[in-house]
Amino acid sequence: MPTISILGSGNGTNAQALIDAIESETLPATIGCIISDVKDAPILQRAQRHHLPAYHVDCAPSPHALRDTAEATVLDRLAQHQTDYVILAGFMRIIKANLLATYPHRIINIHPSLLPAFPGLDAGRQAFEARVSQTGCTVHYVDAGIDTGKIILQQPVTIDPTDTLETLMQKIHAAEHQAYPAALRKIFPQS
Repeated sequence: MPTISILGSGNGTNAQALIDAIESETLPATIGCIISDVKDAPILQRAQRHHLPAYHVDCAPSPHALRDTAEATVLDRLAQHQTDYVILAGFMRIIKANLLATYPHRIINIHPSLLPAFPGLDAGRQAFEARVSQTGCTVHYVDAGIDTGKIILQQPVTIDPTDTLETLMQKIHAAEHQAYPAALRKIFPQS
C-alpha cells in the first residue's frame, strides 16, 4: 500500500476527500504527512483533526516558488514519512527540479479545468468568462511546466446558462472530490 503525503496551501477540501477515501477503505493508501506553505491554513487543521503529522514550511519571501531551503525541508519531511507519492491539493507553489527529480512520475496535481484548456491560476474564472459550455477538472502528473504533465483522469462539468462563478466553482470542487481518489486508484498498484 503506497504512502502519500499531501502539499496544500488552503482549505484542504481535496485533502479531506482523500482522507475520507482512505478512512473508508476505498483508496488503498496511507498518509505520511500533510505540509502547507501557509502557517494557519485550514488544511493543517484538517490533518490535526485526523491525527496526521502536519507541518508548515516557510516559503517567504518567494510568492510562487519553493525556496531552496523550503524545498530541502519538504524533501526531509517526505523522506521522514517514507513518502511514495506527493499529492498536490491546492498547493500554490511551483515545484522545483530537486523535488521533481526525487519523485519522478510520483508527484500528482489536480487542476480545475479540462487541460490543456485554461492552465495556470483562476482556471474556473477563465472558463466562466470564456463562456464555454463545459469545463471540469484534471488529475495529472507534475512535470517542469505549469499544468503540462501527462493526464491521468479528467472529469467534465457542464456550465449551465444559470451558473454563476460561485455555483460553477462548487460544481468543479465536487467533481475534484470524486476525481482525485478515482485517479489515484487508477495508478496505485493493486494488492
